[in-house]
Amino acid sequence: MDPQGQLPALQIWAVERHLAVPSASAITDVSLLRIEKSVMTQVLHQHPALAERFIVHLLSRNIRFEEDLIDQLFNSSEKRLARVLLLLAHFGKDGTQDAVVVQKMSQETLAELVGTTRPRISSFMNKFRNLGFIEYNGGLRVHSSLLNVVLND
Repeated sequence: MDPQGQLPALQIWAVERHLAVPSASAITDVSLLRIEKSVMTQVLHQHPALAERFIVHLLSRNIRFEEDLIDQLFNSSEKRLARVLLLLAHFGKDGTQDAVVVQKMSQETLAELVGTTRPRISSFMNKFRNLGFIEYNGGLRVHSSLLNVVLND
């Protein structure tokens, strides 16, 4: 858990023996801990506060998956990129409103997150830069004005 008591990168995989083992790619440094199901069940029963936070995290994660699916089905690649950049910048959390520096990430990684090609990401990033929504010279600064891309049809 982080200092705020959140479970930031928690991934839960229940893998049956006949299924393929899942894989993942990290965009930041990560530490993994494998907890057997029986041990986790016991800990959740013994610590109701942890169980409650765990359930809240799972529910918010499911909501995020639903939002991502709706985004993929109904929004353009340009809007999806704007949404990903705003999520990476944590806009709206902790009162963040000004330009925020986002961790360094390749356009290829952004393309995978958005579900499009790297050349399209490059085109949209140049457009966003020309419109003053982002700045990038070694680091990426995302401005709150990028919200206009997501909110306007």
